[in-house]
Amino acid sequence: MSSLAYFLTMIKISSCKPISGLRLSLSYSDDTYGVWDASPLLTSKDTPLTISLREPQAFARAFIDNGALAWPNGLELAPWTLHQEMDAAGLLSKEAT
Repeated sequence: MSSLAYFLTMIKISSCKPISGLRLSLSYSDDTYGVWDASPLLTSKDTPLTISLREPQAFARAFIDNGALAWPNGLELAPWTLHQEMDAAGLLSKEAT
């Protein structure tokens, strides 16, 4: 298995907690964590799924579904994509073990 395939299959979100507005505290299966701001994603796409989540009360209903970030309206985001974007932006920290 290539290192990319391993990365894509192993990274999962282990917890999510609404902070304020359109931000979530996310923890990953590799013991990293950080705060993700969904504002750029939700305001750049005008779809029924993204428009409805612009309301903080709806956004705060986020939950984890098989390691992915999901909402009751059906929107689901891949954990490895969020992890990679947060890592590239310097938004992830490593939990002390």
